[in-house]
Amino acid sequence: MRTVSRQQVFGSLAGLVALSCLPTVSHAASSSIGRLRLSDAEWRKRLSPEQFAVLRRAGTEEPFTSPLLNEHRQGAFACVACALDLFDSATKFDSHTGWPSFFRARRGAVSERRDTSLPGEPRTEVRCARCDGHLGHVFTDGPAPTGLRYCMNGVALTFHPR
Repeated sequence: MRTVSRQQVFGSLAGLVALSCLPTVSHAASSSIGRLRLSDAEWRKRLSPEQFAVLRRAGTEEPFTSPLLNEHRQGAFACVACALDLFDSATKFDSHTGWPSFFRARRGAVSERRDTSLPGEPRTEVRCARCDGHLGHVFTDGPAPTGLRYCMNGVALTFHPR
């Protein structure tokens, strides 16, 4: 896979076109993050039906239903399936989309790949680096300093206050 910097990709319209053609974008997980692989039966025992639908079947929760939308304490947002810390509360912002949103993921905590499930609207899917659970999508319309909006399903997250 060819690697390009954010400046190269977003510096021109040609870069945006190139981004939509990339098959997979991946942030390599840190070697200290152990992988968690379970069968569907084991995941069903660990997760609620809604969590299973989102994390294991790439579903989407209804907007404005997550209690994490109103979570403003200091702490970490972690994967509900494997407890890996994904986002620091300092990176959370109100995107007015109905889902918890962040402008930066913790280094090595997520992987990304191209999602073409919506015809004519390619997106970048975000997955947990430890358990490969579907978390949501990342978009390039977020605030400074990254310009990114990690739009996450609240049902896929849990909050750990500091």
